[in-house]
Amino acid sequence: MKRQIGFAEAEIAGKKRVTRRQRFLAEMETIVPWQRLMCAIEPHYPKGTRGRPPIGLERMLRIYFLQQWYGLSDEGLEDALYDSIALRGFAGIDLAVENVPDATTLLKFRRLLIEHDLTRKLFDEIGISLCERGLMMKEGTLVDATIIEAPPSTKNAGKSRDREMHQTKKGNEWHFGMKAHVGVDAESGLVHSVAGTAANVSDVSQAHLLLHGHEEEAYADAGYIGVDKRDEMKGKAVKWHVAAKRAKIKAMQEGPLKELVTALERTKAQIRSRVEHPSHIVKNLFHHRKPATRAWPRTRRSRRGRRDGKDPQAVRDAVGTKHKLT
Repeated sequence: MKRQIGFAEAEIAGKKRVTRRQRFLAEMETIVPWQRLMCAIEPHYPKGTRGRPPIGLERMLRIYFLQQWYGLSDEGLEDALYDSIALRGFAGIDLAVENVPDATTLLKFRRLLIEHDLTRKLFDEIGISLCERGLMMKEGTLVDATIIEAPPSTKNAGKSRDREMHQTKKGNEWHFGMKAHVGVDAESGLVHSVAGTAANVSDVSQAHLLLHGHEEEAYADAGYIGVDKRDEMKGKAVKWHVAAKRAKIKAMQEGPLKELVTALERTKAQIRSRVEHPSHIVKNLFHHRKPATRAWPRTRRSRRGRRDGKDPQAVRDAVGTKHKLT
């Protein structure tokens, strides 16, 4: 985003040390296909023919991505933009001539994306851009699901839980909330498909939504046993590699056959491990462990928006690095 820099930015540009945050934002500047994303949003963005002129689309889009990358609330993002020269520089804001967009403006922009299902469009555009650059090979897919906890308490005005969320049992523990189902490119670890359901929906029932149609092989854990026999998979030329149940392997007699099966399962697990990286980034780095809203369609689309922010970060191979504001 080219513009004339202010005095404060000129002063900070002369310092010798470059912070991790500045390095990260500089990489995102080149990785994210900004022009393509703006073209997807522009038909729905206010034209400013009446009333106060709207804030520039590119600036609002950049601020939206900052919110996803750093897991900030609207008020927290507004404060962070005032505090951080690096964030203001990325968003193209000069406090000498303009103010930071307030929390209400940030909320309205996010709602615009959700109401017009533009998070799906942004997700698709980023995927197309990655394929064009040769970063996503689409020869194999890893599928998995992760539980997103929702508040189970009934101590609220409605005296009830969110009706769109449900409970499920994992191991010996019960969880209440939703599931995020993802399809990940086996070579790069980049997310290409996302589906959202209530937590009580089985993983295997959503497997067909996580394939892009060009893969030759797919890998999944034991929760997807029998996926190749389902009606949704008829006509799909995909070879499934599904993990065996641990109890079944444990019950086998000791000997060469058990050793061979154990080695095979270890190999499948090593390939499948990449599918855990997106959940690590979204939950641990972006701090999105719970739905941001009780409205189901908005929760699902907001979740997809967080995957939009995840893919550029995965491109730079920073899965193990947490970019803090301090």
